[in-house]
Amino acid sequence: MSAPNALSVVRADYANPVHAQALVLLLNAYASDPAGGGEPLSEYAREHLVPELTRRPQAYSVLAFLGEQPVGLVNAIEGFSTFKCRPLVNVHDVAVLPGYRGLRIGERMLELVEAIARERGACKLTLEVLEGNAPAARLYQRIGFAGYELDPAMGQARFMQKWL
Repeated sequence: MSAPNALSVVRADYANPVHAQALVLLLNAYASDPAGGGEPLSEYAREHLVPELTRRPQAYSVLAFLGEQPVGLVNAIEGFSTFKCRPLVNVHDVAVLPGYRGLRIGERMLELVEAIARERGACKLTLEVLEGNAPAARLYQRIGFAGYELDPAMGQARFMQKWL
């Protein structure tokens, strides 16, 4: 049996009500944080998030618990690298509750995300980080992430979006 405040990092089981509740709670906390946009999830998103993730075999999530307290979440979604003709995994959300940041919880969760990506045969992990989120950028660089470029003469890629 583990200590009551021991950190456990697990692949989320979307059918497990404890995991499902933790996932929504943590993603809502992240969305409400300035780094996540500063707006809580809509009622629709809170209600439908886990069922929609369940419907997508390319999605997986990793949760961190200190004892029974959920403290961290990573959502990952498999894509495909046409150049490598292999899967890639986009790290879509990385969230650690404010009172638990700086304890390397994000690093531990990303280790499991990487292990699952390797099991899936992925050639790389991708992610986006806001320029103003220096602690997260330092974490990602420390564990091996770097800016994306194909040819240094062409510069680094820029992340862009278009709302539909």
